[in-house]
Amino acid sequence: MNRYAKLLDEFRKLSSETEWLEFKENNYTPQLIGEYISALSNAAALHGKNKAYLIYGISDITHDVVGTVFKPRKTKGKGNEDLEPWLARQLDPRIDFRIIEIDYYKKNIVIFEIDAALNIPVKFKDKSYIRIGEHRHKLSDHAEKERKIWKKGDAISFENRVALKVQTANDIIKKIDYPGFFDLLNIAMPDNKEGVLERLIQEGAICENGSNFDITNLGAILFAKNLGDFPSLSRKAVRVVMYNGDNRLNAKKEQVGQKGYAVGFQGIIDWIDDQLPSNELIENALREEKKIYPKIAIREFVANALIHQDFTVSGTSPLIEIFETRMEITNPGNPLVDVERFIDYPPKTRNEKLAALMRRMNICEERGSGIDRAVTQIEIFQLPAPIFRSESDYTRIIFFAYRNYRDMDRSDRVRACYQHACLRWVCRDFMTNASIRERMKIEAKNYPMASRVIRDTIDEGLIKVADPENKSNKKKYIPWWA
Repeated sequence: MNRYAKLLDEFRKLSSETEWLEFKENNYTPQLIGEYISALSNAAALHGKNKAYLIYGISDITHDVVGTVFKPRKTKGKGNEDLEPWLARQLDPRIDFRIIEIDYYKKNIVIFEIDAALNIPVKFKDKSYIRIGEHRHKLSDHAEKERKIWKKGDAISFENRVALKVQTANDIIKKIDYPGFFDLLNIAMPDNKEGVLERLIQEGAICENGSNFDITNLGAILFAKNLGDFPSLSRKAVRVVMYNGDNRLNAKKEQVGQKGYAVGFQGIIDWIDDQLPSNELIENALREEKKIYPKIAIREFVANALIHQDFTVSGTSPLIEIFETRMEITNPGNPLVDVERFIDYPPKTRNEKLAALMRRMNICEERGSGIDRAVTQIEIFQLPAPIFRSESDYTRIIFFAYRNYRDMDRSDRVRACYQHACLRWVCRDFMTNASIRERMKIEAKNYPMASRVIRDTIDEGLIKVADPENKSNKKKYIPWWA
C-alpha cells in the first residue's frame, strides 16, 4: 500500500482533526491554502511534529472518503502564476511543502505535506497563523503560543535537522558511506537496499520524506562520503595544517577532510601520525622509533574536539595545527565544563546523539574519560602538561614536544603538578613529592625541587594538602576541588 494511503488510514481513525492536520473537500482558494500552510506549520512546531498535513477529499466531520475536484497542478495563484510556486514565494521563511495526488478508495485525494516551522514562525503574506482547536487564528493574537514556537525551534538539536532534503534511495547509497556505517557499528550489513535504509532510519542518519528520504545532519556529518555534497556542512570538514617552525607564517602542508567524521576519523589520525617526526630510543640494546606525541592522546583530543564543538558557530570547523614543537587542536564553541575540570568531570555535550553514536563506534570514551586517558599518555611520554584554553567562541588544546625539567618555566611545572594530582585522584590515590619527582624525572636527591613545584601549585590555588592535621614531612596532596 502507498505510504500516503497508510497515513490517511491512520488520520481517519483520529476522533477529530488535530491542530497539525486539516481535512477539506473543495474549498481551495489560494489565499486560504496559504494561510493554512502557515497555521499548520506553526502548529506542528508547537506540538513537536516534523510535518503537518492539509488534505482535500476527506470529510472534516465524518472522515469519510468523499474525493475532491481540486486539481492543484491546474490551479493558478494570483496573477495567473502556477499555484505551487506562488504559494512558496509568499511564505517566509520558505519552508518545504509537497503536493501529493493519490487515488484512495477510488477517489481523488490531494495532500499537502508541510514541514514544521523551524526557529521562527512561518508567515504567509507577512502574517503568521496558528490553528487552535479546529479554527485558524492570527498568531499575533496569541503571543504565548508564538513564544513557545520560538522556544521549540531553539530546542531542535543540530543532529535532528536536515542536511539534504528529498533524496531517492539511490541518492542515499551514493552519498552515505553505508558499508562504513555498518562496519563501525560492528553489525551485519543487510543484503538488500531496503534493509540498509531501514537501519539508517533507526539510527537517525536519514528520515522518510514521502516516498523519498531526508539526510539528517547526524547522518551527513558522521557518514558522508564527501561533505562537499552537503552545502550547509561543507565548512565543518576537519582541517589539518602543518607549519615550518613555531609560528603561522609559513604553512607547508594542509589537508582538509572530505569524509564524515566517523568514516574518516581513522584516516585523519593516521595521516597526522605519518607527518610527525620520530625519536630513536635504545632500550635493552634494541632500537625503537617512537613518535614525538602519543597517538592515543592525538586520537582522544581530536575526538573530543569533534564531539563537543558548537555547530551553531558558522564559518569555522575543527582545526588541527602542527608546529615544530607543539600541536594545537581547536574546535568552535566554548566548553560546557570549566577547562580546569576537564580531567575527571562527568561528560557534558551539546551533541548527545552524535556523542552516543561515536561512543558506540569506539571513537570516543564511554564515560568521558578520554581526556584522562590522553593526559595519562602524555605523562608516560614525559611530555609537558597540555594547556586547555577557552576563549571567544572556541576551545583549544595545546600540547608540546619533549622538554626537560630545566627547559620548563614555572607555569609549565605548575600545570603539570595540578594535572598529575588530578590523575592520581582519578585513581583514588594521592600526589606526593615522590610521585611528582617521577612525573618530572627529578632525581630523589633533588626532592627540594619537587617541593618548590608543589608550593607554587598550592600558591596558585590548584592543589591542597589532603590532611592538614598531618604534621609529617611526607604529605599527600589532592586537587583543589576534591
